Amino acid sequence: MTETMRPNETTVPVLHTHDPQATLDFYESLGFEVTWKQVRPYVYLAFRWSGFELHYGAAPRGLDPAQEHTGGALVMVDAVAPYHEAVTAAMRAAHGKVLSRGLPRVTRLRPGASRFTLMDPSGNSLIFIRRDEPEGLDYGGSPELEGIARALDQARNFREFKNDDLAAYRHLKSALRRHAETSSPLDRALAHATLVELSLALDDPDQAEAWRAELEAVELTEEERQRVDRELDHAIRLDEWREGDGSEV
Repeated sequence: MTETMRPNETTVPVLHTHDPQATLDFYESLGFEVTWKQVRPYVYLAFRWSGFELHYGAAPRGLDPAQEHTGGALVMVDAVAPYHEAVTAAMRAAHGKVLSRGLPRVTRLRPGASRFTLMDPSGNSLIFIRRDEPEGLDYGGSPELEGIARALDQARNFREFKNDDLAAYRHLKSALRRHAETSSPLDRALAHATLVELSLALDDPDQAEAWRAELEAVELTEEERQRVDRELDHAIRLDEWREGDGSEV
């Protein structure tokens, strides 16, 4: 009798490493188990963490990790926050702070977000994604919205689904310039508050202060001010997350 395929396969990503020792040090510092270590006659590394595995081989000649186009893997999970907490706690233990710039690094996870990215020293990306993440994103912003409100929705897509803070910043800055006259004070204030956080994420504290100063000039009701202040809290918690108290952002 001919055997048939069974839907119980296991796939293991095989990524490239330009520096085997840096890759070993990185994953061991995060608590990954090294299940195979070989550098001669050829490079092959294998790691296990929780319920998934990663394998590594030598990078092709001329690979530039700084381009961050090396490769990657999607890690589908029931909830992303526990993984983010584990990664950031391990980074603090190993380095005294969260690695959030350059390589390696981990992206921030705002409340309610459904994914984050871990970049390794060779420019590979591990994207942890919640299994029930919403589908059908409206790139360009939801068509049900308009003006700054729509730009805020698109900035969220750039920030949380593409990990592209610069694109989010540029899109929202442009929308604020084009729609300031016709948008509500609340939408303008939310745009300013979001630009404060994005400026900090882009390591531009002076620009963050400039956006904060413009925000203060927007007249809001008490209820609206409280909503904007909640958005500003993300900017404050971003610095706290990077430097030390462990809170999500």
